[in-house]
Amino acid sequence: MIKRILYILYIGMFFPVVALSQINTDRVMTIGKNALYFEDYVLSIQYFNQVIGAKPYLAEPYFYRGLAKMNLDDYQGAEADCSQALERNPFVVNAYQIRGISRIRQQNYQGAIQDYRKALKMDPENISLWHNLALCRMHEEEYAQARADLDTLIRISPRYTDAYLMRTEVSLKQKDTLQAMNDADKAIEMDRYNPDTWSSRGMLFLQRGKYKDAETDLTEAIRLSVRNAGVYINRALARYHQNNLRGAMSDYDLALDVDRNNFIGHYNRGLLRAQVGDDNRAIEDFDFVLKMEPDNLMARFNRGLLRDRTGDYPGAIEDYSAVLEEYPNFLAGYQYRAQARRKVGDLKGADADEFKVLKAQIEAQNGTKKQTASNDKTRKKSDKNVENYRKIVVADNDSEDDRYKTDYRGRVQDKNVTILPQPMFALSYYERPEEVKRQVNYYKGIDDLNARRVLPHRLLITNNEASLSEEQVKQHFASIDERTAAIVKEPGNVLHYYARALDFYLVQDFDNALKDLDEAIRCDSTFFPAYFSRALIYYKQLEYRKRDRKFEVETVEEQNLQVRSYDYNKVREDLDRVIELAPDFVYAYYNRGNILAVMKDYRAALVDYNKAIELDPRFADAYYNRGLTNIFLGNNRQGIQDLSKAGELGIFSAYNIIKRFTTIEEK
Repeated sequence: MIKRILYILYIGMFFPVVALSQINTDRVMTIGKNALYFEDYVLSIQYFNQVIGAKPYLAEPYFYRGLAKMNLDDYQGAEADCSQALERNPFVVNAYQIRGISRIRQQNYQGAIQDYRKALKMDPENISLWHNLALCRMHEEEYAQARADLDTLIRISPRYTDAYLMRTEVSLKQKDTLQAMNDADKAIEMDRYNPDTWSSRGMLFLQRGKYKDAETDLTEAIRLSVRNAGVYINRALARYHQNNLRGAMSDYDLALDVDRNNFIGHYNRGLLRAQVGDDNRAIEDFDFVLKMEPDNLMARFNRGLLRDRTGDYPGAIEDYSAVLEEYPNFLAGYQYRAQARRKVGDLKGADADEFKVLKAQIEAQNGTKKQTASNDKTRKKSDKNVENYRKIVVADNDSEDDRYKTDYRGRVQDKNVTILPQPMFALSYYERPEEVKRQVNYYKGIDDLNARRVLPHRLLITNNEASLSEEQVKQHFASIDERTAAIVKEPGNVLHYYARALDFYLVQDFDNALKDLDEAIRCDSTFFPAYFSRALIYYKQLEYRKRDRKFEVETVEEQNLQVRSYDYNKVREDLDRVIELAPDFVYAYYNRGNILAVMKDYRAALVDYNKAIELDPRFADAYYNRGLTNIFLGNNRQGIQDLSKAGELGIFSAYNIIKRFTTIEEK
């Protein structure tokens, strides 16, 4: 199943702000939304619980808690919270939207359709609502209504590529191949760098039997997105139909490198390996299939044939017998088992099997019907006709391998259509585990601080921060109390303030974290970690407020404060101070380069990235961001060179960008 795409990173900007009478409730709500924005879902729920406990008549905290629950895959809880929000305020479009997605995840498509129709009455030009409504219609096989919805979506947003791709699929369901091809061509014309456009037209060619054209389009889709197992599977099918068995097997190998548990990849590779005589490795594939689906009798029969060919006659007989128990009229099974039984000396068993075959042949001559294989070279995964055991498997039309059946969206505007730089580095106690650890982030000054054991946990340098668990949240709230007591006893100790600032930061209370960092700097103006952390928190506040500015402003004073909040110079000044105090701290140059890039001072950003790479020649993130900065400046060749180095050092997404801009360079 293609990884789901859910573009609802943050929906605060569309929810009407409720004027809260109590400052403390307002503050807790803001901290909760901070935590939600930075994907700390467990923590955010705890804050929203507090607001609900204090003011249960408000719709807003129920909505946000529902959004947090949905991101934790608690769809039933998310639906219940959105329902509570709508009881209190039935005019919130996003509450219908989130409840609709939660219902979809529970396979309640009709309920989702009702939600999207209600929301569209209030927001008739919302692209994501039309998108999701059309997908629900397609899932319910309401193709005429889905086409009408997509026609409307295209009228509202004529450059929205996915609408054409979805209408391609609807047209195929309605047997309108001409319209399907027109829409597929239009999608490619509008977005040549989207692998889905090429994949969609490739599948259309595949269904029409134009296998060479299908292979060409699917190859382009792979060039643009190498980590998609489904596209390799489909190209393998196109190659198989052109009798390119080696090429098809190569594609199955690549698909299984991406998704090692892909059923179709293992089954079909097993068949092709058997055809070219690679029997032992074919057995390995069918062993894997049977581990995934122990009752898959066609895989069992194919493994029996292979065991027979490799001399494992008892194993072959065991497999044949399992199939014949379920399919007692499968004559080929008796024939093969008879041969295997003779090879092990079971003449009586072989005679019985041969008699069974003879009897069936006589009955067939007398007009008794028997199940036969079709003439197609492929079979659907759901096909249970055992006579088709030798055929290549393809996904069912209504299977979950269908890309658009799972592509439900929140706000389409939040879709990441731009190329984003690698994020800022932070000092934190927690880091997300990575499948491939790109580099060890080390600085002697931080290591010395850890060696002194003056902080409750080991301090990490990371740009891959982890969200807190419920237990960790409790620990940090308790730590805040402990640090407060320590500050009362020893008010001039910089480390007490810094440790409490980290606690506040980790529970997303940025205002209190900044106050403690200010105090830490007042205690010791040479303590560079305080400046570094303060710069990061300033930056995060700006990112949050940029997204939320439209609806968080309530007074003239707040508007003025909001305007001042975009002054990135505060972040830069703190990083300048870090570099002054620790001139070999590579992460300060990197972060300052990021800030300069945000301020569109790209040439100054290049200077900082250059310095970071000079200090650490294996700094993958710096190569990546320097590459993007060069591309923004039009230096594609230098940018591609840096991105190549970033890919070599472990940032594999760099290769997709290289492909895109290499094409531009060639033109």
